Amino acid sequence: MDGPEAREIFLVCQPVARTADAGEQTEAIYRAALAVLEAEGGSFAAVVAETLFLRSLRADLELVRAARDRILATCSAPHHRPAMTEIEQPPLSQRALEVSIQAVLPLPAGPPVRVDAFSQALRVQIGEEVRLYAGGLYGTGDAYQQTLTMFGVAEELLQQAGMEFRDVVRTWIHLREIDRDYADLNRARRAFFEARGIDPVPASTGVGGRLVPAGHDLCLGVYAVRAAARKVMSTPLLNDAASYGADFERGIRIAETNKVALHVSGTASIDEAGRTVHPLEFEAQATRMLQNVADLLTGQGAGFDDVVSAITYLRHPADLGRLRKKLHEAGFDGFPHALVAAPLCRPDLLCETEALAALPISARS
Repeated sequence: MDGPEAREIFLVCQPVARTADAGEQTEAIYRAALAVLEAEGGSFAAVVAETLFLRSLRADLELVRAARDRILATCSAPHHRPAMTEIEQPPLSQRALEVSIQAVLPLPAGPPVRVDAFSQALRVQIGEEVRLYAGGLYGTGDAYQQTLTMFGVAEELLQQAGMEFRDVVRTWIHLREIDRDYADLNRARRAFFEARGIDPVPASTGVGGRLVPAGHDLCLGVYAVRAAARKVMSTPLLNDAASYGADFERGIRIAETNKVALHVSGTASIDEAGRTVHPLEFEAQATRMLQNVADLLTGQGAGFDDVVSAITYLRHPADLGRLRKKLHEAGFDGFPHALVAAPLCRPDLLCETEALAALPISARS
């Protein structure tokens, strides 16, 4: 996606071979990603965020890390470290892993893109705009305290970057035991936001997944943009999630220097009263999920053709064929799209999707 300030690239990479081990699959992914970046006039130094979706942390994490390091050691920026999240959410492709990558490249005639790395975050400056990408943030204590402290870690990173938590546009929260800990997450998140007067709150996804450090139950990823105009996305098909205790916006529209970004939160088969629609009926749930996303985008003058990346979470991998059919029928395809297995926040929900759409800056109003 070319804007006036930079070229932004969104990739979802999966290996072709199913028979290779996790290390070989990882090498194939990063060779291909580097080739794409080089063909676009960039390098690995342009990568700002990575999410690694792994089939098995226990069996494959060390193989994946070693293989990634081997390939990146040969590139022009071997020590560059993007904001990274490693999560066990098995790819529905049956591969050992898939990798989602976001990169920001300066345009030949545009302003420089400055990248400053610290801890688990990247501060990226495009012209006058400052962004922060962070991943793999953890807290300590029980689930309630872990939520408060991991949000506190994010706040410290933001302050180091000259930002504050009200600059956060989007969060991703992974829970090891989502059925057990989702209520504590919501209570602690509300307490944190209320204490700091955060309004509007960020868009967000909260899903299950196994985490890398064994001693933690929650993990946080953050995207923030300083001093950009934003507004809440809504639709008559969905109520305010805060009404049932989940403090996130259904979507956030933000006018960045390079694009107008539409961040659609994790969206499932929910109705205007916050109820699950069509409990345990997969086709009907997939239809309502996509209707909700479509209506959020339509309200902003956008559609599925404007989506640049997405993740869909499926409770039961056996539903993959039916999911693909529904996605294709709705036209929710033709962009980088990770399909992974993950527990969802309600036991009667079978699928959930999130999306990022982009409009030209002429659509600021």
